[in-house]
Amino acid sequence: MNQRLSLVSLVVADYDEAIAFFTRALDFELCEDTPLGGGKRWVVVRPRGNPGSGLLLARADGPAQTARIGDQTGGRVFLFLETDDFERDHARMTAAGVRFVRPPRHEAYGVVAVFEDLCGNRWDLIQSTSRS
Repeated sequence: MNQRLSLVSLVVADYDEAIAFFTRALDFELCEDTPLGGGKRWVVVRPRGNPGSGLLLARADGPAQTARIGDQTGGRVFLFLETDDFERDHARMTAAGVRFVRPPRHEAYGVVAVFEDLCGNRWDLIQSTSRS
């Protein structure tokens, strides 16, 4: 059996604001934006050039979901954005106004810095060390 993780839902306050952040600040591509009726949309973004997994931007529906915006993991790093050029992407993201909450550091597994998305969810920007 072949399986893969295709999408992860990310609860957001507003579709258009989230699309703007991911496509401008993180340079993701907008893969799909389909109206579903009743103000709902199926919105998928992915890192540019990555045919694999992506994010389903899901507008909060009701107070319970609204309360989770920006805190889907209780303050832990939620998502990991791997890059082939940490310095390039860190500089581009910083220039685009992305808020890094922990500075770059070198670890045994690579170089990493923690940033927050527009809602406050924490991410790692990481360039992995080659492993044999």
